[in-house]
Amino acid sequence: MSETTVRTIHPSPSTPTAPAPAAPGAQHPAAMGPLGLFTVLLGAALPLIDFFIVNVALPAIDSDLAAGPATLELIVGGYGVTYAVLLVLGGRLGDMAGRRRLFLIGMAAFGLTSLLCGVAPTAWTLVGARVAQGAAAALMLPQVLATIQATTQGPRRARAMSLYGATAGLSMVAGQILGGVLVAADVAGLGWRSVFLVNVPVVLLGLVLAVRAVPETRSDRPASVDVPGTLLLALSLVSLLLPLTEGRAAGWPLWTWLSLTLFPFAAAAFYLTERRADRLGRTPLVPPSLLRLQSLRQGLVMVVPFSIGFSGFMFVIAVVLQQGLRMGPVAAGLALVPMALAFFAASLAGPRLVGRFGSRVVTAGGVIQAVGIALILLAVLRGWADLGLAALAPGVAVAGHGQGLQLPVLMRMMLSDVPADRAGVGGGVMVTTQQSALALGVATLGSLFLALAPETGMRDALAVTLLVQLGMVALTVLLSLRLPRVMR
Repeated sequence: MSETTVRTIHPSPSTPTAPAPAAPGAQHPAAMGPLGLFTVLLGAALPLIDFFIVNVALPAIDSDLAAGPATLELIVGGYGVTYAVLLVLGGRLGDMAGRRRLFLIGMAAFGLTSLLCGVAPTAWTLVGARVAQGAAAALMLPQVLATIQATTQGPRRARAMSLYGATAGLSMVAGQILGGVLVAADVAGLGWRSVFLVNVPVVLLGLVLAVRAVPETRSDRPASVDVPGTLLLALSLVSLLLPLTEGRAAGWPLWTWLSLTLFPFAAAAFYLTERRADRLGRTPLVPPSLLRLQSLRQGLVMVVPFSIGFSGFMFVIAVVLQQGLRMGPVAAGLALVPMALAFFAASLAGPRLVGRFGSRVVTAGGVIQAVGIALILLAVLRGWADLGLAALAPGVAVAGHGQGLQLPVLMRMMLSDVPADRAGVGGGVMVTTQQSALALGVATLGSLFLALAPETGMRDALAVTLLVQLGMVALTVLLSLRLPRVMR
């Protein structure tokens, strides 16, 4: 099938809510069909699944490769940090070179690096393969949002964005469920290696479908790579995320404190560099004018506490179920099935509810999530000795329902005003923020739990972690009250 390049024509950032009239003879964006949408959503699911799939496989990896706590943290954090650092650059490259082209390159690289993870002979080889896998994911994922923005409009775009949000949330939960099943199944004696090798046939299918069903799009105003901005953003994220990820397991050596001290200076230098480039008429990596879009700015502020609480909970619950309650990997995964089902049901209902109640759907979702976490906390405090799947299920399901009413709506809102010719950058900014917050959640709430558990026991450490997550949820509820009532 021959490749058709579609160049999108959209308004300037000052009038982002409506597409500009097409010039005579200009090509209109090809509408992406259901198969194309399925394909890009498959590409969106893979990186998020692989961020969480290792949580339940870590004990098996440690046993097989004698990894140790610090190296295990790097197996998780190396992927997350690299992924977060390169996402905005991946979006920019897609705008320049073609989004389908970068999607195909990123997906092929993701399959190859997954294979390398699956055959890694040592713990440090696995760390290196995971870093490379994170880089591949950063090339692939921004093209998903940019392609949706460039090839859909109106109600079709709203549905596609809702499905993207549902896919993102489900992937994070499904990762741990799938990881538990694969480790326990021990397919062909592969053990933990199957959590990576399972990606290979999925990637091959995705590549075939992408060639057939995903249209090529790129920006009509592609900009060159902002090298100073890229380097300063990388320095900012690495100086924050790496010490927080590695600090506890490594015993907080001097380099972690020096790195954290560097972070605010690197972040300030990044902001000033980007603002100066914008004023000089260049195209910075993260244009400050993009962050002036109220919908994007408000959504980014809300997705940070949401993602920190979500990823922290997922990491901690995996440790508690396997090490505290002595459940096997399958049982640990099945404990999250009610969350996945409730999240999916709520995300499907989201678009209709937003049409009727507007942004109050996000507020209601936060309140429902808080009720679910409170139910989990109550079950933990009242029946720790006999705590099982049945006792956890009500709280997990209610929390998942609340999350499903929030995340898809927030993602749809954040990109609603981003012009399609900046779709790669806008999607990269959104996903970078989300991914950085996910990594922060594991690093902060996970470290808090692991620091408290030896002194107070797992029950009380889990209770404190759940209370902190409740505080995060309360913050998102308060922030949601400032959203405009009517949402596009």
